[in-house]
Amino acid sequence: MTRPNPPFVSVIVPCRNEEQHLDRCLESILASDYPSDRMEVLVVDGMSSDRTRDIVACHAARNPMIRLLDNPRRIAPCGLNIGIQAARGEVIVRMDAHVIYLPSYLPILVRALFEYGADNVGGVLETLPAAETPIARAIALALGHRFGVGNSYFRVGASGPRWVDSLAFGCFRREAFERAGLFDEELVRNQDDEFNFRLIRRGGRVLLMPTARAYYVARTSLRQLWRMYFQYGYFKPLVARKVGRVMTLRQLVPSLFLTTLAACGLAAVWWRPAALAGAGIAAAYAAAVLAASTAAAPRHGPRVAAALALVFPCCTSRTVWDSCWDCGITCSGRGNRWRSSRPCRCRARERLHK
Repeated sequence: MTRPNPPFVSVIVPCRNEEQHLDRCLESILASDYPSDRMEVLVVDGMSSDRTRDIVACHAARNPMIRLLDNPRRIAPCGLNIGIQAARGEVIVRMDAHVIYLPSYLPILVRALFEYGADNVGGVLETLPAAETPIARAIALALGHRFGVGNSYFRVGASGPRWVDSLAFGCFRREAFERAGLFDEELVRNQDDEFNFRLIRRGGRVLLMPTARAYYVARTSLRQLWRMYFQYGYFKPLVARKVGRVMTLRQLVPSLFLTTLAACGLAAVWWRPAALAGAGIAAAYAAAVLAASTAAAPRHGPRVAAALALVFPCCTSRTVWDSCWDCGITCSGRGNRWRSSRPCRCRARERLHK
């Protein structure tokens, strides 16, 4: 650090039922090269029903820097806000229980925060499989592949530091929350994207540091991956309504693809060439999936390549806009905001909070 004393850092880890991953996460944070006397770790638990709280208590007994806080509302943005309000640090870092952090991760982010004059800095996530099954390995590959995640630089990497619109698990100046407010507690997912948009709109800057690297442990099954991406897609329209527009053009690609296929299918009833156009678009997508999957075969084997052919379409469905817009509009009524206190008849949204 260039300052006489490194800034005090508050690490916030919101979690719920993370007994499989939390121990490794906390061990990696404690192994950081950042001075241990200049940081605290606040684990904000969403009333876990597994051994998560016992794991935190065990670490806290050996390391006074770790504190356990309760999050009665259980969802991530509420946990983040509880942690921010309890934090003592000049710098506030969000960390995820599914991630293992290299010792250099935290020092790089804190240093860049001040050297570049940024308000939020994040690193690159390298995705690890949660198991050695072909599906689990394919999920990890897809989450770091441009065909699976587009130009999400915090997943695919970058050649050098770059200003971005959003990133994962940011390292913030405390002033960023004074400028932009806290995380939106109506957003079970995508709260990072919405906060970063708010921060940038108020003059803040978000920086990606590719030298800061961490290992993200991916989901195990297609069902878990689909549920995660459905939640992302489900809340994207709500974020767009809150900020008044779509935040990035890449979010429109799945929508345009699905809309075009649907339009071709409807038009084919009256105009036969539309059926050929739709079939051509679907065939082109299938060929792209097959090509991207086959390219992985020499290094990862045919079984993983075959699994990739199933995983890539699941990633593409991240923004299932048609169902999301319909569900979001139904739940939001005529107001400009989704009133979470109002009973919602949408079963999908109820499942997201469980």
